[in-house]
Amino acid sequence: MLKRLLAASAALAFASTTALAEERRLTADEERALDIFKTIIAMRTAEGQGKVPAMAAYLAGELRKAGFPKKDVEIRKSGETAALVVRYRGASSAKKPILFLAHMDVVDARPEDWELDPFTLTEKDGFFVGRGTTDNKYGVMNLTQTFIRLKKEGFVPDRDLIIAFSGDEECCMLTTRALAADPELAGAEFALNADAGGGAMGEDGEPVVYVVQAAEKTYASFDITATNQGGHSSRPRDDNAIYDLAAALEKIRALRFPVMSNEITRPFFAATGTGLGGKLGASMIAFAKNPKDRKAGEAISADPAYVGMVRTTCVATMLKAGHAENALPQSATATVNCRIFPGMTVEDVKASLIAAAGNPALEFKVLDAPTVSPISVPRADVMAAIGKAVHARYPQTPLIPYMESGATDGMHFRIAGVPTYAASAIFMREADIFAHGLNERIPVDAFFGGLDHWSIIIKELAGPAGATSAP
Repeated sequence: MLKRLLAASAALAFASTTALAEERRLTADEERALDIFKTIIAMRTAEGQGKVPAMAAYLAGELRKAGFPKKDVEIRKSGETAALVVRYRGASSAKKPILFLAHMDVVDARPEDWELDPFTLTEKDGFFVGRGTTDNKYGVMNLTQTFIRLKKEGFVPDRDLIIAFSGDEECCMLTTRALAADPELAGAEFALNADAGGGAMGEDGEPVVYVVQAAEKTYASFDITATNQGGHSSRPRDDNAIYDLAAALEKIRALRFPVMSNEITRPFFAATGTGLGGKLGASMIAFAKNPKDRKAGEAISADPAYVGMVRTTCVATMLKAGHAENALPQSATATVNCRIFPGMTVEDVKASLIAAAGNPALEFKVLDAPTVSPISVPRADVMAAIGKAVHARYPQTPLIPYMESGATDGMHFRIAGVPTYAASAIFMREADIFAHGLNERIPVDAFFGGLDHWSIIIKELAGPAGATSAP
C-alpha cells in the first residue's frame, strides 16, 4: 500500500512541477535548476544508504556536459560516501582561489512518517517539499547551476573558483576534514558556504534581515552511562540503571548555562531586534545595549530560534538501555548533545553536566573530538558582494554577521586558516523551516528568487577588472 501511495505521490509531483514550469514560463536556466533539484532530492543521500557517490557522479556529469574538463571535476570517494571538487579555471593564478562549500548528504527521513514522499520533490501550497530542500540540496543545486550558467555565458573569473561539496556533514564530517586538509583548498583566500546564513522573513512575508554566518559554536556530544549488576525482572531492586539515568537526565534538563555574548552576537541582536519589533525585538535591543540585562537575555533564551545565540545548550538526543525485557538493566546510556558558546570549554561543560547530575557513579564520556573554530572577521569585499545579491531582490534589507548555533563544514576550513562566510540564497519565515524534521520545505518563490544569488556574488568578487554584475 505504501509503495502505491509513494508512486502516486511521485506521479503527482512530476505533474505538479511540470505544470509549474509551464505556468511560470521558465527560462532555460530555471528549467535546468529545477531538473537538477528534482534529481538530487530523489537520491536518499543519508548515512548508511550509500547514495552520495551516485549524486556526486550525476553532478559531475552535468558539469562536464557544460564544458568543465574532466581533470577539473574530481570525485573523491571515502568509504560509502564521497566528496566532489570542481575547479573553474580563472584568467590568472596571481590571486588565491575562492572556495564554495555545501554538503550532499542529508539527515535520513522515513517515508511513512511524512505527508509526502521525502525523496520526491513535490510542489504543494507554494512550497517545494522534500528531504534536503533547505539542508542542503538547494545550496548544492544553486552552486552547481551557477557554475554551469557562468561557463555557458563564457565568463572567465580573475582567479580560480573551487566547489568543495562534502559527503558526510550530517554525521562525522570525515570528507570535510579531508577537504580542509588538502593544501590546495586550504590555500584559498576565503570560502563561501551555502549551508547557513540567509534571509529572515517576518510573519507578513516581508524581509527582516539577512545574516552572514561568521562564527560557529563548538559541537560536542557526551555519553552518560549508568551501570548495575542487573538481575531477574521478577525481583526489582531500588537501584536500577534506567531509573538512575532518568533521574540524572531530569536534572540535566533543568540545567541552565549562563547567558553570554560576543562581538558577533551583540550587533546581530541590535539589528534583528530593530527589524523584528514586539517584545522579543525590544529584548534583543536591550540585550545588545547591556549584555548583563538578565531579563532580556532570558526572554531571548525562551525562543528556540535564538536560545543558541545567548548560551551554551545541552539536550538529550539518544537512549540505549537494557538487554532483555525480563531482565533488570545492566546499563543505560544517554547521548547528550551540546552546542558550546565561544569562551566556554568542553571540559567546563562536562564538569557542569557532572555537577548537575549529582551521581558520582555515572560515567561521562566525550564522543569523538569536539572542534573549536575561530571567528572569521567580516571582509568588506565579501559583505559588499553578498549585499549586492541580496539587495537585487530585497533593497534596503540590513546585512549582519552572526554566530551559528549549529555546526557546518565551515568550522574545519576556519581551523585550516580559511576565513569562511555562510551566505545561503534562501529567504523564508522561521515558522516554515523544518530542516532535519518532517515535511522539510522551501518556498517556491525563494527557490526561483535565489537562482541569481551566487552569479552576482561571483561576478562581484572574481569578475574582470572594472566589470560589475547586473542585478
